[in-house]
Amino acid sequence: MKPDIHPDYNFVVFKDTSSDFSFLTRSTKSSKETIKWEDGKEYPLILLEITSGSHPFYTGKQQLIDSAGRVEKFMKKYGKITPKAKAAKPEKAKAAKPEKATGVKEEAAEVKEETAETDS
Repeated sequence: MKPDIHPDYNFVVFKDTSSDFSFLTRSTKSSKETIKWEDGKEYPLILLEITSGSHPFYTGKQQLIDSAGRVEKFMKKYGKITPKAKAAKPEKAKAAKPEKATGVKEEAAEVKEETAETDS
């Protein structure tokens, strides 16, 4: 390892402010606050808002979401929505399909006939 490029990796106490849960571990974080740990030594103290000691997932105090109740509440408020019948929609008049395009030679012959009739 190159000297003087890596951060200090020392023991630190992390304390959960909401549940007074604390644990000693190693970290690159540091703090001016210190706390005396169970072994009698003083370590830097870092305060946390949420840890495994206070998070609902880890404590088992997690609230379950009642999705069925939400669906029932929605159905009660808005009722059953049924798809509208296709017959109820006004149908648009179908446009006449254009005749099949003829070949270039046939079109040219028709144009010649029309011009010959108009010239006479």
